[in-house]
Amino acid sequence: MEAAVLASGSKGNATYVEMDGVRLLIDAGISATRIKKALAAIGKDAGAIDAILLTHEHRDHIAGLATLSKWYHLPIFTRPGTMAELKGKVAVPEDELHAVRDAFSLDGLHILPFPTSHDAADSCGFRICGSKCCALATDLGFVTQNVQEAVDGADVAILEANHDLDMLKNGRYPWPLKRRILSNRGHLTNADAAWALVRMQVRPKHVVLAHLSEENNRPELAQETVSDILHEQGAAVEDLRLASQNQTVRIRQ
Repeated sequence: MEAAVLASGSKGNATYVEMDGVRLLIDAGISATRIKKALAAIGKDAGAIDAILLTHEHRDHIAGLATLSKWYHLPIFTRPGTMAELKGKVAVPEDELHAVRDAFSLDGLHILPFPTSHDAADSCGFRICGSKCCALATDLGFVTQNVQEAVDGADVAILEANHDLDMLKNGRYPWPLKRRILSNRGHLTNADAAWALVRMQVRPKHVVLAHLSEENNRPELAQETVSDILHEQGAAVEDLRLASQNQTVRIRQ
């Protein structure tokens, strides 16, 4: 299995997962050209992608979708509400869009789209299982029970650690935006990400903290906060990394 976070943050998100010969792209929130170049840099061909999994319709998750679709005619799997939002907004042929609400199989992989609490039409994360298991849960205001269960026991978990609470509260964002981020349909704090890991029955071997705010977080603060809480609670993660906007984080098993 290979997981590569190509970009993560409010300026764009895209993650590549390859498992048992199946090549998937989760979200296409950066330009198609940039996705193609990022994949080429790790020896992958964008034209060989088998499918795109789409978490929700916000621009930082779909910016490159129309061009990728035009270039490669890829099947796109997403939840029904997201698919409805895309129609008329993104130039993607309807026959390439596939609505999925429950778990489905794709070339031998078991894929579970699990709902997340975010201010989008029908947002979700994905748990992808074959010989290994990878789970992605970002853009969530809080960790619901179904999110907790979906990430628990994955070999690789890509988990949101969007902001530090004090930095956000004391920062320069206008109050309506702060309120949105702090809400149950906003984004996850560093501490909440840590406690989600603490509560897991089987913690992932590899954890990538993702969707960090450039304004209300710092990579070293996110890592320190999560590591300190894990240590205090006697919990351990073998490999803890941070995703960024401009550098690929690559995990191979």
